[in-house]
Amino acid sequence: MDITVLDEKLFFLINHGTSNNFFNILMPALSAKGYLLMVPYVGYQLWKGYKDKDGYLQKIFWAMGIAFFSFLLSDWIGQEMKNSIQRVRPCKVLEGVRLLAGCTTSGSMPSNHAFNSFAYAMSFFYFTKGHISVPWRLYPLLLASFVALSRVYVGVHYPTDIAAGALLGCGVSLALIYSHKVVITNYRIRPHETVLFIALMALSLFRIYYILHGPLDLSPDEAHYWEWSRRLDLSYYSKGPMIAYLIYLGTLLFGDTVFGIRVMAVIFSALSSIYLFKLGKLMYKEESVGLYSALLLPIIPLFGAFGIIFTIDSPFIFFWILSLFLFWKAITAEGLHGVEPDLPQLDGRLRAWMLLGLSMGLGLLTKYTMAFFYLCGFLFLVFSEKRSLLRTSRPYLAVLVSFLIFSPVIIWNMQHDWVTVRHTAGQAHLAEGVTLSLESFIEFIGSQVGVITPIFFGIMFFALIRFRTSKFSLQHKVLSYFSVPVIAFFIVKSLQGKVQANWAMPGYITGIMAIALFFVLTRSKTAEMIKWTGISMALAVTIVSYYPSLIRLPVKLDPTARLRGWTGLGTEVTKIYDSMSDNERVLIFSDSYQVASELAFYVKGHPTTFCINLGRRMNQYDLWPNMNATTTRMGQMWRSPLPSGINGIFVRADNTDMPQEVAESFDRFEKRVLRVYDKKNLLREYSLFICYNFKGFKERLPATY
Repeated sequence: MDITVLDEKLFFLINHGTSNNFFNILMPALSAKGYLLMVPYVGYQLWKGYKDKDGYLQKIFWAMGIAFFSFLLSDWIGQEMKNSIQRVRPCKVLEGVRLLAGCTTSGSMPSNHAFNSFAYAMSFFYFTKGHISVPWRLYPLLLASFVALSRVYVGVHYPTDIAAGALLGCGVSLALIYSHKVVITNYRIRPHETVLFIALMALSLFRIYYILHGPLDLSPDEAHYWEWSRRLDLSYYSKGPMIAYLIYLGTLLFGDTVFGIRVMAVIFSALSSIYLFKLGKLMYKEESVGLYSALLLPIIPLFGAFGIIFTIDSPFIFFWILSLFLFWKAITAEGLHGVEPDLPQLDGRLRAWMLLGLSMGLGLLTKYTMAFFYLCGFLFLVFSEKRSLLRTSRPYLAVLVSFLIFSPVIIWNMQHDWVTVRHTAGQAHLAEGVTLSLESFIEFIGSQVGVITPIFFGIMFFALIRFRTSKFSLQHKVLSYFSVPVIAFFIVKSLQGKVQANWAMPGYITGIMAIALFFVLTRSKTAEMIKWTGISMALAVTIVSYYPSLIRLPVKLDPTARLRGWTGLGTEVTKIYDSMSDNERVLIFSDSYQVASELAFYVKGHPTTFCINLGRRMNQYDLWPNMNATTTRMGQMWRSPLPSGINGIFVRADNTDMPQEVAESFDRFEKRVLRVYDKKNLLREYSLFICYNFKGFKERLPATY
């Protein structure tokens, strides 16, 4: 007999064959609130553990903890499986179902009620062994069985749905129980590494869940870098190619999805904490410094966002930390003073410096701010007892290796009239000369205090000044020379013009280590109070940045507002796109690279989009084929005269008029205004112009770089 037929027969046997008045009351109640019957059971076990004094209370706490995390994990996995399998519930497709509960539109396989119930039940079954009688041990499993069965009885799941859920729930719980045993064993041997592993594992799982189900769409920068990944090159207009390569890898594995783009943020954030731990441990021979540093990194608001949002800063943070780690290994692998190292030591030293060069080169391919690493390293070598290294070839070998890694960017710029240099000069306001702006200076200082938090900002500079001891002289110079010059440069720069809050970010990495050192070396009650207040403040700000609705910020003050509403825009443009008679010959374009990039991602089918120039500064779209040369989907090239029947959808931010030069590029157009809301709050307005019969657009040269 076919398994599907058997499943339906069993479904009707339970749904109809076991029906009676008692079950008609009991089963819906178990389906809706069955978990409440665990409350008196858990209360009894806690009371028994308190009375017995034989370690049973500790086991019950472990059972509760593992049951809680098993429930969270199983509920998440079950939902993802439903979305993937997409089995339709029996109450939606079978005739004659006795429906005693709501029939939702979510998938049927597996049953999350069964999944969750067996996940927490198995934990209590395992940990109560040897402490209570068998019937009491079986109680959670029996309750889970009745809750699972109730889902068939009320008509919303097939028997195979609950069987799959039960098996998976037991599997998740047993996996966590086994992990608990391994963690306990490892904690006795390597406590700091174990705590770090558990923290990063939990944080990474949360971040993955947030990426899949959180409120944030792709940021404009993420969407634009994804556009780069669709056109791999040696370099790009404003940045090196690393971000495009990494997004290409993520989307190759997980498709052109938000998760495919952002999964690398989770990976690089975890790797950053791991190598910051290694650096702290290596520099101070104290794992506590490394652990505090590694755990502070993701909770400080400036760094926490880059564990979810994948822009150039996520991999840049990692390469900076990795370079610091390799730099310390390189400068401390030089042998004793006055003793000529033997050949194996020499090979080890060369390898350390070459690996440093590789890491610095990869950092440069990611973000040009990596150039500060060269400056900081040079200042350290000049003003420390390691200055003799400047008379050797090894530091210069590292620089040479890094430039070889970076050479594709140089080659690309030679081929493109050095547009990156022009762009960087424009960002640095070099053409403006020497100016003074107290407003931008005050704004920058305020932003730094905000993104680090006031307490940590104060602790960092206090620690950099306070811990200048002979014991940690070399370590202190590394912290200072890789922090103060970067922060000082951007403070001075802010006197000339606007400086973004994240530009000074690399200077705070060794600053975090200084904060960790303060935590470890300062033991007074006042210091403990400052420490935990600082941690609580940073954690609270980071949580609010993930869920801004917690404090109901106005849209204008909410920094995450620009990451919401793009799905709605893409959906509306898709409707127009699909309604046009021949959408293979429809141009989708904007005068903003942010809007054009978001449309490329969120419009169904990921069509090619264009960014026309109406007097803006140059961007990457200006280096790709324009509307006069290509179609949107087929990649077909045409030359003048243009074929007839090409239409367009022009999208502009705000409620605005059609520019004259765009209107002249088509026979006629229609305007629609789209208002995008987040709940009841207006996020943005867009002007959508439906254009007919494209005649060619006269491109302007970029006004600035």
